[in-house]
Amino acid sequence: MHRKFIFALTLSVIVFTWITTEVKAQSVAPAATAPTGISMAAGGATAAPEMPSALTLDGYVQRTGVMAYPLIILSMITAFFIVLFTFTVRQGTVVSDAFMNSADALIRKQDYLGLLAVCNRRNECIARITAKTLDFATRNPTASFEEVKEVTEAEGNRQSSLLLARIAYLGDVGAVAPMLGLLGTTLGMITTFQEISNTQYGGSNQLGLAQGVSEALLCTASGLVIGIPALIFYAIFRGKVNRLISEMESATTHLMALLAVQYKRAARAVATRAE
Repeated sequence: MHRKFIFALTLSVIVFTWITTEVKAQSVAPAATAPTGISMAAGGATAAPEMPSALTLDGYVQRTGVMAYPLIILSMITAFFIVLFTFTVRQGTVVSDAFMNSADALIRKQDYLGLLAVCNRRNECIARITAKTLDFATRNPTASFEEVKEVTEAEGNRQSSLLLARIAYLGDVGAVAPMLGLLGTTLGMITTFQEISNTQYGGSNQLGLAQGVSEALLCTASGLVIGIPALIFYAIFRGKVNRLISEMESATTHLMALLAVQYKRAARAVATRAE
């Protein structure tokens, strides 16, 4: 798990660095100055700052303002979660055929200590459920099957909740990103209208107002660009997790049925010896 976590983090950083490099490489020189044929208003009014023809990372930070940093961090978190869940939310991390075959054979042989050792070596949800069940059963040999079953159900519910809670972070990012973008837009519009109240906009100076509005709307666009993919992948992973939980419940039921047979066989053996 730790190796997958580090691998996902490294891959996310590499992808983000590559995208940043590509954006900088595609940036062009600033636009030329305004044509001299355009007459200026009397009094020598200054020309409005020109908008760059390509958006670089530095230009994005300058145009978006203080909200650029949380949006960039949130985009990196989104990419990290997508890569991490792609490698961790899968069949092999919840229930695998190899473990089920081993567990089936060891339960039939009543080799519970051997099965407990297998569970401790496997990093799967079904292995943790089985280990919890066997640990309780071996520590409490007089416990009934119903009591053992309750422990299994409780651990199964806990593992299901952990799986759903893990991917919920991606849904939270999808909900927070548009809110941050809207906050940046609101702050940008407040700054723009303050400039309007302090400056007489007229003629070519109206370009300054247009630039301020575009900077404010850039925050909203950034939030949506982050939030929409996050919600899409959250829906995909949620459906996958629900399917894996169903398979985990089916596997748990199968193992508990085998264990119930062994309990009944042991009870009949005790009754036979008592007679």
